Amino acid sequence: MANKVKEIWASGRAVVNGWLAIPSGFSAEVMAQCGFDSITVDLQHGVQDYHSMVQCFQAFGGHPVTPMVRVPWNEPGIIGKVLDGGAYGVICPMVNTKAEAEAFVAACKYPPHGNRSNGPIRAGLYGDAGAYQKTANDEVLCLPMIETRTAVQNMEAILDVEGLSGVYIGPSDLGFSYGLVPKLDREEPEILKIYDKLLKECDKRGIYPGIHCSGATGAARNIAMGFKLVTLLNDSGLLAQAAKGAVAQTRKDSAGRA
Repeated sequence: MANKVKEIWASGRAVVNGWLAIPSGFSAEVMAQCGFDSITVDLQHGVQDYHSMVQCFQAFGGHPVTPMVRVPWNEPGIIGKVLDGGAYGVICPMVNTKAEAEAFVAACKYPPHGNRSNGPIRAGLYGDAGAYQKTANDEVLCLPMIETRTAVQNMEAILDVEGLSGVYIGPSDLGFSYGLVPKLDREEPEILKIYDKLLKECDKRGIYPGIHCSGATGAARNIAMGFKLVTLLNDSGLLAQAAKGAVAQTRKDSAGRA
């Protein structure tokens, strides 16, 4: 199975990414029908576990979305396991140094480019038997998260690591590390300056910057800035926004009867 994210990037367009915090194959199936290019199962801050991740991936079947995962941490066991389960992209939190980025890439890649153990128990189902290993190193996306002051200080060294497909900005933790209120859509000049540098450094290296957004408005603004992958909140957040809006509109239009 070709990686749709890579195809979209090659065409010069930006990827619209969904995000799953809810451990449900049914809600994953609904999200997969909504037009996203890729969908990420969140094993770090969502209420997902490995089994629900597999259920979500199974629910994607028949829909043209690339399955991705945010792992809980930069640990080779879980990185290899989510890849064996069918992830075509891995987002890794709190990568702060070149050495940590190198370790992340090594966990994602088969020899000779890494140390991933062979056993793609479910990922192998995506193509002909035995063919997965031949293309996995090229097709799997490695996206470390830049989300701390330390990572910003080491930005260029991190981006120089061979094998990275791009990087992923965590705006909430990034702002938090600079003493700011944690939130997704940033407007502070010091954070926007970091974004500007990151975009330029990614462009120099031919890799792709991604970012988490609070919704469509922020996503469109970040695409205009130059980000090549934008995440629209998450499934639970979108559900809450739609439900709150519907309730508020009902009460407003009921002339005080509700």
